[in-house]
Amino acid sequence: MTEKIIIFDFGSQYTQLIARRLRELNVYCEIHPFDSNIDRDHTVKGIILSGSPCSVNDDEAPEINLENLFKQSPVLGICYGAQFIAKNLGGTVGKSEHREYGRATLIQTGERNTLLDGLSYESTVWMSHGDTILALPDNAIVVAKTNSIPVAAFKLENQINEVYGIQFHPEVYHTSEGLQLLKNFAFNICNCVGEWTPGHFVDETVAKIQSTVGLTEKVILGLSGGVDSSVAALLLNKAIGHRLTCIFIDNGLLRKNEFVDVQNSYKELNLNVIAIDASAEFYGALKGLSDPEAKRKAIGKVFIDVFERESKKISDAKWLAQGTIYPDVIESVSVKGPSVTIKSHHNVGGLPEKMDLKVIEPLRALFKDEVRRVGKTLNLPENLLNRHPFPGPGLGIRILGDITESKVKLLQECDAIYLDKLKEHGWYDKIWQAGSILLPIYSVGVMGDERTYEQVVALRAVSSTDGMTADWVHLPYDILSDISNSIINRVKGINRVVYDISSKPPATIEWE
Repeated sequence: MTEKIIIFDFGSQYTQLIARRLRELNVYCEIHPFDSNIDRDHTVKGIILSGSPCSVNDDEAPEINLENLFKQSPVLGICYGAQFIAKNLGGTVGKSEHREYGRATLIQTGERNTLLDGLSYESTVWMSHGDTILALPDNAIVVAKTNSIPVAAFKLENQINEVYGIQFHPEVYHTSEGLQLLKNFAFNICNCVGEWTPGHFVDETVAKIQSTVGLTEKVILGLSGGVDSSVAALLLNKAIGHRLTCIFIDNGLLRKNEFVDVQNSYKELNLNVIAIDASAEFYGALKGLSDPEAKRKAIGKVFIDVFERESKKISDAKWLAQGTIYPDVIESVSVKGPSVTIKSHHNVGGLPEKMDLKVIEPLRALFKDEVRRVGKTLNLPENLLNRHPFPGPGLGIRILGDITESKVKLLQECDAIYLDKLKEHGWYDKIWQAGSILLPIYSVGVMGDERTYEQVVALRAVSSTDGMTADWVHLPYDILSDISNSIINRVKGINRVVYDISSKPPATIEWE
């Protein structure tokens, strides 16, 4: 890696969005907790201090050593980051008489500065703060204001590297020229080149794998049929060829015909794949379990047992590869208390130690959409490249209550019709993730002259960029009607279809 920007996270909900916007500019960046010790590194071209739910005036407000940062690289403080810079250099931060949340008009003062170069004299920005900078340090000048606050952006003078603070969020869509501001910071202030492209990533990652994995060592990868593990497999295959062995396990909870369809796709990619039908073992372990976390743990345990059993048949295996991506490995900053476990992680914990294997994660630097761009560069087939995310426990967490083979087959039929109809109507590729959920309730219906008492299926479709937040998709009524009629008419055992209109947060994408 020849260049990067470091983002120090103080707990803002927007921190990942800053990273995403920079990567859209082909600038590599990393997110680190505010209290991380980062060694001085010539590849660090710039530093960003994020926002925070805290006030800089709180007794236990998160802090960072500004003197060290200022010596290393140019710095941009955003919201809390800007207020922290101002206060710690002698300025004053306090409650604003005009709390600003939402859109505001940024007005430049006319002071020459690189950060706002090329932006309109007046532009729309997104504010989200209760505190404001009441007085700047002596060595700071105001470069922009709003109608409500006198300091919306400032620059420190007489610094080794340029330092700026802004009290709005350039990373959010509502800041009309925010991307131009970040472009100015990355290219004109930090002198980044912008070489973080899919092709560059492939070349760099393949070289890294080749230098990491010994010349005779073998790598094992658990394939799921999803885009993450598929792209990881292609990268490893490009680097070490058939010294990679992929294990694809059917847990009995896949989509309809998926076990066969995915195998056929991998044959075209010349991957070394071992396919194992272990559905009976999973059904046995799930018998009688209804609690979501209990089901996840049971599925995870059987997967480990089966994976370990099959892996032992591969001699000279020294590495376990995983399709871990960046949102999985970012250390979430919880500056107002410990984080809550939402659900068990989908990657297989415990396996490396149990099998005495080292871990290799070729995608751990990428967000989901970046994985897809890399997959496209590697010529991953469209049916795998654009496949919706699918949970590791599969339909096991889309069947509320206990799991039986008959329930799985019922949901598979519903889900197949739902996804096929989305494709037929041209909506599948517009949606981040869609799936069907079998509810543990029965409802009365009428078919012909007969009364029915059958189950209810819920349909879920969300739009998202990386799955961290998601909004429900406003599917047209005529398409919903077609899907509902098709499911009820063709799937015996279902007589009612409902549509989930909950967003994340407060709901999660999956029901369990």
